[in-house]
Amino acid sequence: MTSEEQPAPPAPAPTSLANRYGGQKRALSGKTRRAVLVAGVAVGIGFLAWVSTSAATESVSFKDLGYSTPDATSAEIDFQVIKNPGTAAKCAVKALDSKFAVVGWKVVDIGPNAAEDGADGGRTTVHRTTLRTESQSVSAVVDGCWIPAASK
Repeated sequence: MTSEEQPAPPAPAPTSLANRYGGQKRALSGKTRRAVLVAGVAVGIGFLAWVSTSAATESVSFKDLGYSTPDATSAEIDFQVIKNPGTAAKCAVKALDSKFAVVGWKVVDIGPNAAEDGADGGRTTVHRTTLRTESQSVSAVVDGCWIPAASK
């Protein structure tokens, strides 16, 4: 090689869009498109079934109103239950100590409401229950309420 002869510069890379970004994507085959459509319809039907059955199930809610701890072996809790008047329910109540450990627990049966009077048609009832505790409690709360399977 002489000083006048210089190696040829490398050829520039092709700059077509296909080389830069890749080739065109293949369309979904008929079989794949059909499978996606069937899966979408199945999910839609499942969602509609869930919405229709969840709206038809009876619900129950509760609200803690207050508590007292008369001595180291008992706690009292006042709570409100909101449900359909003709439906029975169960509520789990618990007493807690200063470290939030459960020191008393009980399931309370809430029967159907006898009268359908009041502003909400007899849906709301107030209850007081006494819990036996194994040590001094500092609070009492409703853990949850539900409609038993037999009363649906």
